[in-house]
Amino acid sequence: MKKINIVSVMATSCCFGAYFSSYDLHADDLHQDKKAVEVIEVTAQKHQQKIEDIAISVTVVTNRTIVEQNLKDTAALSAQSPNFKITRNGGEGTPPAVNIRGVGSFDTNTSTTSPVGIYLDNVAGGSANAHVINLFDIESIEILRGPQGTLFGRNTTAGTLLLRSQRPEDEFGGYLTAGFAEQQDRKLEGAVNLPVNEHVASRLAFSLRDYNYSTTNLYPLAPEAGMRQQLWRLSVLGQWQDFEVFAKVHQEEWDGTVQPFGHIPVVKSRDPQTGAATALCSPAQAGSLSCTDNFGFNDGSTQFHDIAVDNNINGNSPHLSDSWGADIHFKLQLNDQYHLESTSSYNTLDRLHFFNCDASTNNFCAGSHDTETDVFTQEIRLHAQLKDLYLIGGLYYLDETIIQDNMLDVFRDFRTSPTAFGAATTRFYDNNIDIRALAIFGHSEYKITDQTTLTAGLRYSDESTDYRAIGHFNTPQAVNDQVGVNSLDWDIRGKVKDDNLSGKIALNHKFSDTFSAFASYSRGFKSGGYNGATLFAAALAQRSEYGSETLDAYELGSRFNWDDANARLNLTTFYYDYRDQQVFMNQQAIDPTAPPLQLLDNVGKSVIYGVEADLSWQLTPAFKATFSLGYLPEANLEQFVNEAGVEINDNRLPFTSKWNGSGLAEYVVSLSDAELVFQLNFDHQSEFYFDQNENPYTQQQSYTLYNMRIAYEQQNWTLALWGKNITDKHYSHFKFDLIGFLGMLQDNRGEARQFGIDVNYAF
Repeated sequence: MKKINIVSVMATSCCFGAYFSSYDLHADDLHQDKKAVEVIEVTAQKHQQKIEDIAISVTVVTNRTIVEQNLKDTAALSAQSPNFKITRNGGEGTPPAVNIRGVGSFDTNTSTTSPVGIYLDNVAGGSANAHVINLFDIESIEILRGPQGTLFGRNTTAGTLLLRSQRPEDEFGGYLTAGFAEQQDRKLEGAVNLPVNEHVASRLAFSLRDYNYSTTNLYPLAPEAGMRQQLWRLSVLGQWQDFEVFAKVHQEEWDGTVQPFGHIPVVKSRDPQTGAATALCSPAQAGSLSCTDNFGFNDGSTQFHDIAVDNNINGNSPHLSDSWGADIHFKLQLNDQYHLESTSSYNTLDRLHFFNCDASTNNFCAGSHDTETDVFTQEIRLHAQLKDLYLIGGLYYLDETIIQDNMLDVFRDFRTSPTAFGAATTRFYDNNIDIRALAIFGHSEYKITDQTTLTAGLRYSDESTDYRAIGHFNTPQAVNDQVGVNSLDWDIRGKVKDDNLSGKIALNHKFSDTFSAFASYSRGFKSGGYNGATLFAAALAQRSEYGSETLDAYELGSRFNWDDANARLNLTTFYYDYRDQQVFMNQQAIDPTAPPLQLLDNVGKSVIYGVEADLSWQLTPAFKATFSLGYLPEANLEQFVNEAGVEINDNRLPFTSKWNGSGLAEYVVSLSDAELVFQLNFDHQSEFYFDQNENPYTQQQSYTLYNMRIAYEQQNWTLALWGKNITDKHYSHFKFDLIGFLGMLQDNRGEARQFGIDVNYAF
């Protein structure tokens, strides 16, 4: 691993302009007068502030950006911020892989807790199973990069996403959007404000979507994969002189057939007697017609989005999600200096997800995740404005229950074989996991001078995870025995308990109206727990506990604006000392024919450093350009020993591109009573690995995605033609290594080119 001088790297990077903290220049009116100075405000420190006043690397995504770029859910946010990646890991309906500055998780296990906190209206979503949030009727999103160890301190070693839904307004109004696109994609979304009286207003928002996936299944008996989503949210806002209440209730229903995995065979030749692989295709050849899996299967097509998968598992590989919840936020102004805020929430998610994991027309590997999650949270904060000192003190409590009823059916087709029926087995994993988190925190902002602000905060966290894990298996007793006999493999109980002190200290200085800079140190903490993953032995179940991790982050940043604030440039550089890092291990067992081991393990230490940049410039009233860049020259696991006892040194962290960049160009043509808006944007990722092994078979080559939009806007009407991945670039969301077990890799392929039309009416 390369040795560096931390201070010199930070200073050099800051001086040479290595960070641009991304935000949208047209928060309310895209086509405002070029010389009108815009004030960008954020709630990254749990009260409204100008972005120049905080020592945090933050990206603001506005409602207009969400609409114009057709961002369906949180998994579509990657291009909005440098060094930020979020992908549909095991397919829609499974926990996403979220990564900020090399820190993240790609575990598809439904009990996983991500190191990225995701909050909707100040409410934590709990485990990563609930991290895909549909972005209908969202006012703004703040992407906070770096550990948020004080105010959003629960398990946020990587960063935090703060989503804010649209608030009710005191006048009747709303909007309606209808959309049609390729892949039988149809949507109807809208919202309406319903004032009750001079103090109370309500808002009802909804989203109806029905769509298929871009894969083409060549297997003639396969059901067509697609999803139907019905979502609604009712919110109420009451405002009086010293008291405010915001409450909402929401419900989401998903119903569909799971998107099947693609199949990448890697076997070049097999022993004609035993069928065992004798040679593998090279990584460049893998997936070609000259390669098969261990059973001689190839989907028979060279087209990237063609697959051949028997995804009729348990009746068309169903996916069912049913979730609902409610939360209420109070704000009481005690006097001119003090106010009290309280947020209470309850959310429940019941999700059933079936899948074919051998990604073929055979029935050698199928499974299901059946998970019910219930989360209750309560936060109370006291805010005080004492001349030049702003204080926040608070308590936070979370109680989450996760009930897993998971299944993996291996070699089902072998049950009909006179010689191989004994190899067939169905594994059942029943886990009850109870998580409780309690924290007390304090945050302060002191104005040393009119130009200089010192920020400091501490958070004490006490967390515990109680679990009971039950594993049993079913095996056939004779040829064609489809019922089999159940046997208990393990029944273990345990408790993981952690406490930690995290926090932050930072200095922000305004050198002038056009230039400010900050320096910060922060510590992030993520608690340990129990990883209720797919396992094949009692010994592995017993070692599925994992410990806590900590991250010490050092950061320098600067913000510039010129041309009457129509041009903005932010630069930052950071250095991470990451200890006891939790990494999802997908690694082959000592027996090369056995299923791979899936463990969340503490691997020791990592060093991560990098720089970020983002520029936004309204060059003329008609033309605007934005550009962001992230660079991570070092993001490596220092050392770990895999299950086979092999020591691994300096491997690149999963899902971590060395270079990533995005940009947008927009040109507006003014007509007599309307505007014609042209937009082109891109997202570039350099090559990265999908696991910690630096396996060339699981490497994603660099790619660039281009999207476009042409919109005709006239008074209350907007007609937009849009395209995604318009060059039809081939890329993957995730490749899962099953080479030793099945002679292939699962491939969750990225979306194909798609064009669509949206019509919006605002009233």
